[in-house]
Amino acid sequence: MSKNWVAYIVSFLLLGTAIMLGVTVGTVSISPEVLWNPASDETAANILWNIRMPRVVLAGLVGAALAIAGAAFQGLLRNPLADPYTLGVSSGASVGAVMTLFFGISVPFLGSFTLPVMSMAGALVTMLAVIGFAKLVDRSMKMETVILTGIIFSSFLGSIISLMIALTGEELRQIIGWLLGSVSMRGWPYVQMALPFILIGSFLLWLNRRELNAMLFGEDRARHLGVDVRKRKMVILIGGSVLTGAAVAVSGTIGFVGLVVPHITRMLWGADHRHLLSLSFINGASLLIICDLVSRTIISPTELPIGVITAFIGAPVFAFIFFRQRKGVA
Repeated sequence: MSKNWVAYIVSFLLLGTAIMLGVTVGTVSISPEVLWNPASDETAANILWNIRMPRVVLAGLVGAALAIAGAAFQGLLRNPLADPYTLGVSSGASVGAVMTLFFGISVPFLGSFTLPVMSMAGALVTMLAVIGFAKLVDRSMKMETVILTGIIFSSFLGSIISLMIALTGEELRQIIGWLLGSVSMRGWPYVQMALPFILIGSFLLWLNRRELNAMLFGEDRARHLGVDVRKRKMVILIGGSVLTGAAVAVSGTIGFVGLVVPHITRMLWGADHRHLLSLSFINGASLLIICDLVSRTIISPTELPIGVITAFIGAPVFAFIFFRQRKGVA
């Protein structure tokens, strides 16, 4: 059995385990039997299918979206510290979403899709701005330049969000709760809102898996291999921004998933994007489902914001990757 088959089998087993734990463990314990025999306990079945399952599915979609976007950004920039959070893309998506909530924006032909579309627009504009400014500062696009540029933009966009929060009134609770990052009490409508955009964004990145492999050798080498670098970069940036915007729109700002999952997946199973993107998608879903489970059970009945759990995991990993980079190991 090849290494890739083992990777997929292990990843799917982890995902299945995470889903089973996510829907059965909680304040009310639910027997797995309810999954295939709802009539055995109608109250438990109602909790499982109307509360737990949409929450688990949404957490999985958000984790998968952030992880595959992080894997693509890392491959595009040849930088293991790149992810939607560190590049400021999540902050851009947050500004788009908060502006929609703050001003009550609703585009007639978009309807309920106004929020994710505005969030995606904010993510894409921020990504282009970060890349453009980093190139102005340093044509070679060194790791430190890109990350510092992302931090600058993230800080600036954070101040815009703070300003809107300071000016808001009755929407304050909604905006603050959303910014902390959570998939609690979202329900199936949020799954339906995010799913089409996550599928589109993931498909765009998957179509460019071979081009991402070529870009690992540098843009000039990729051109010699027949890659239309400019076009492919734009498609990858759009795909990553669509994923980030969709994730942020339904769950708020959840950091480090796009950093941790691709890095660990790459260490375990290799850097071939033909498999790295798919494996990151699966493992990102597993990680966020488990993080959400921890966030709602660790101090039950009170819930922690899911972003707190991911930050506890992600910050040390970020420091470890940065240390390896500085030492020239990675």
